[in-house]
Amino acid sequence: MNYKAIRARDAAMRGIFLFCAIFAIFALGCITVFLFAEGLPFISRVGLTNFFGTRWHLSSASYGILSMIVASLYVTALSCAIGVTIGVLTALSLFKFCPRRLVATIRQLINLLAGIPSVIYGLFGITIIVPFLRDYISPVGIGYGILAASLVLAVMILPTVVSISLDALNAVPKNYYEGALALGATSEQGVFKVVLPAAKSGIFAAVVLAMGRAIGETMAVIMVIGGSPVMPRSVFQSVRTMTANIAMGATELSGDAATALVATGVVLFVFTLILNVSISLLRGASQ
Repeated sequence: MNYKAIRARDAAMRGIFLFCAIFAIFALGCITVFLFAEGLPFISRVGLTNFFGTRWHLSSASYGILSMIVASLYVTALSCAIGVTIGVLTALSLFKFCPRRLVATIRQLINLLAGIPSVIYGLFGITIIVPFLRDYISPVGIGYGILAASLVLAVMILPTVVSISLDALNAVPKNYYEGALALGATSEQGVFKVVLPAAKSGIFAAVVLAMGRAIGETMAVIMVIGGSPVMPRSVFQSVRTMTANIAMGATELSGDAATALVATGVVLFVFTLILNVSISLLRGASQ
């Protein structure tokens, strides 16, 4: 056995892994420096009251993004409430209650959702979800809005939630479930009261990734949410999220208006960081 060749190969692989890690950190650092170097001076110049106000009107130098922050929170919370609930229940069904010969097929079909471009989800929302909400659900006859965007995002985060939750459930030692049955628990009690709590760490990870996908999605949201920069007061109201605001003006605006979009990116960056840290702390406290 050529030990020198093995050591050289191991050293080369360690170098490749180290380079990838350093590159990822470098890329994150560049993005962070760009956002804060461009965005923070602008926020300081226009003032916190203006920037975190409720009025977004570029011609009058009003850069308030509070309505977009609230809209982003509403869309993220509602889409995760729908998508995570359906996703976890689907994972539980595939884990124990679905016929074994169908599990692999159903899981692959669900994973196919992750490969569909977001613009296709947006088209589906425009042609199916928005007209249905407008004609049968909305009390004001408007289909565009928070609910339409949340339903589209709920479908988009399903593959992430189902895949990671199912992996977490499968990672739980089988003797947990078998022990619960031996003590007289039913199959449902063994799954929901023993296996599910044991897999909560992995399910929390699925929730974090789902929330990151929901708050960061742009194209599909733009197509079904309407785009009005006003404070949300109903789920059937045309509003605008932070990501939609950045995308809608990125190629058209210049000067202070373009810098305001970068400052919006700073808020989105900080918000996402706080969200991930909060979920991580919550997961650690629950263990």
